[in-house]
Amino acid sequence: QVQLVESGGGLVQAGGSLRLSCAASGSIFIINAMGWYRQAPGKQRELVAHITSGGTTNYADSVKGRFTISRDNAKNTVYLQMNTLKPEDTAVYYCNADIFTRLTSRGNYWGQGTQVTVSS
Repeated sequence: QVQLVESGGGLVQAGGSLRLSCAASGSIFIINAMGWYRQAPGKQRELVAHITSGGTTNYADSVKGRFTISRDNAKNTVYLQMNTLKPEDTAVYYCNADIFTRLTSRGNYWGQGTQVTVSS
């Protein structure tokens, strides 16, 4: 079994910052790519940022220059540093990871989500 547990969400004023963390635990052999998605009320879930096992990153256009994704492979943890937050960043943020639990057993896992609310 694999679990992804997010933390760090909350309420912040526009222009402020938050740092999200997501720790993977359980029967993990290798973690490939990790990412952050978000879903605002009435909207589809969208990719925010993605990082490969080698550290290559990509971002949604709406967050480029404001958000930074990083990972600590020793801790099986991915982070999302969010700066200059805007009200339109308000959403539930979900962690996602592509994980091998054994050499030949691979799955895609989601965290439970953490609420980020940005007030104007």
